[in-house]
Amino acid sequence: MRRIPTAPVAAGSLLASWAMVEATGSRPAGGAVLAAGGLWCVREWYIRHDRRTALILGGVGLGSFVASHLLSLAIGPWPSVLVVSAAMGAAAWSLADAREEALPGLAVRPPTR
Repeated sequence: MRRIPTAPVAAGSLLASWAMVEATGSRPAGGAVLAAGGLWCVREWYIRHDRRTALILGGVGLGSFVASHLLSLAIGPWPSVLVVSAAMGAAAWSLADAREEALPGLAVRPPTR
């Protein structure tokens, strides 16, 4: 069975979280959407790759969240979210998903307990 790529989930959770805030006016609801997507991605990066990859990409995700707030002061909220979502998706693809595409049997490590 083919695994779900993490890049669209990582980028999509940033977009969906801001859409939730816009639709409901509730920042906690948007935060819940972002946390759900982010935690799923970090777990997948850890399982599929290693702790280092999960920490790096988790940090990129957190940085993207912060950058969207700073960038929104200059270009507005939606353009800001689009820019950081694209950057997050590119990072997740290049550091995680593309490795799985290139070496499907080697990129995935068995879960350790």
